[in-house]
Amino acid sequence: MARGEPCQNFFIQAALTHKFSSFHVFSSAKEKKKMARTSLVFLLLSLLYMACQATSPAAASSRASNFIKASCSATKYPALCVQSLAAFAPSIQQSPRQLAQTALNVSLARAQSTEAFVSKMKKFKGLEKREYEAIKDCIEEMSDSVDRLSKSVQELKHMGQAKGQDFLWHVSNVETWVSAALTDESTCVDGFASQGLDGKVKASIRARVMNVAQVTSNALSLVNQFASKQ
Repeated sequence: MARGEPCQNFFIQAALTHKFSSFHVFSSAKEKKKMARTSLVFLLLSLLYMACQATSPAAASSRASNFIKASCSATKYPALCVQSLAAFAPSIQQSPRQLAQTALNVSLARAQSTEAFVSKMKKFKGLEKREYEAIKDCIEEMSDSVDRLSKSVQELKHMGQAKGQDFLWHVSNVETWVSAALTDESTCVDGFASQGLDGKVKASIRARVMNVAQVTSNALSLVNQFASKQ
């Protein structure tokens, strides 16, 4: 069934039930009164139809997508923000808290995946000593990042309906941990900045870690937005 079809079917069936006729000429007072009642029913059905359309799944999805785009526009990497969160629109809806929670979950998942990827690169044959050391340091930084993002996810998830100073305390913890995770990721990227470190291993690791750092930066921005709305 196409989007909006239930609303359309409802309106059509109702219209047929009341047998609307806009071309018939009513001459008697009784017929004119009947026409007035019919017009009123038509108006009410039109309003119901518009309300039905506004509350349809398609309309709700559109509002959620627009909310994500508007929120992401204030982040440092808006296109990446929308791309990484668009699939979660049905669960995010128009909730700043759920948006921040989802952004943290996405950041954590990518950090975990990248940590596993960098760990595999450590076993790559033919690594020079500087490459090996840079990868080793990066694994430690990504491990710390995963730990801090995990704490952030749990802190936001379990803060309940905290208000006032209690709310600010929880949010401050989240912001501190996410900021530290972002520093860890940046430190890993900086470890491969030396000109003596080139090649596919460096390029692939930097690309993945930079993506995590950008997603984490966006998550921090969305957490700050959530905090400002309370």
